[in-house]
Amino acid sequence: RKPPNAHSLGRYGQVQKIKKEKDSWQMTDKYRIKLYMKKYFLIIMGLLSFLKSSGQNFDFNSDEIQKQICSILGQHSDTVLHSPVPFDMGFDIGGGSDVYMYTNHIDGIVYLTSDLIGKKQHKNKLGNYELMICLPQKNDWGANLISKLAYFTLESTLNSGETMDLGGNFILNDSKIKALLFSKYADFNVKGQRYGILLIIGITSDELEWAKENGGEKLIEKLKEKGIYPKTDFKRESIFGI
Repeated sequence: RKPPNAHSLGRYGQVQKIKKEKDSWQMTDKYRIKLYMKKYFLIIMGLLSFLKSSGQNFDFNSDEIQKQICSILGQHSDTVLHSPVPFDMGFDIGGGSDVYMYTNHIDGIVYLTSDLIGKKQHKNKLGNYELMICLPQKNDWGANLISKLAYFTLESTLNSGETMDLGGNFILNDSKIKALLFSKYADFNVKGQRYGILLIIGITSDELEWAKENGGEKLIEKLKEKGIYPKTDFKRESIFGI
């Protein structure tokens, strides 16, 4: 409390003297408390720093993440497909994920997003993951698809075996590929944190209906048996011959 206004001396002088001595002890106690709070604050900050260095905030370009991806897909091409509007600017103003290309993993082209690991994504069973699509040859459609679909993973969870209808500008009028099937392609751990690559593969309408009845994972098995997996081939026919 503020000391009483000393309009006159008398007993207030004595009260003030005792109060000042008491305040000196209060000041000492407050100082000690302040030191303890500072000490605990530094301990907490140290723990947070340790957790960060222990793999809590890796992103796609972290050396640890790149080492794992390269062990799966090989070294990426020097060509990186940069979005005209950065991913962090948002979908509504035309943003998109940058896309890396890999030319030595399959007989064809692999496209992989590069802005999802490290983001506040709706993690799936793989953990924090990037999207991938494989094509027989270079084609902007695949890169654009995963670049935009990357935003979907920030709002909803995508898991292996699930499907999605193609829509908007990604509808292929001259192809029988009308939907997407998601498949676990790879998963890995970095300092206790789980990461992965989720493959997107194009499927036909009847394949989509079959997957709804029998399960997406069983369709993945059939696509592997037919030698179609992991590529999206716009020119192919349905595996059911319809």
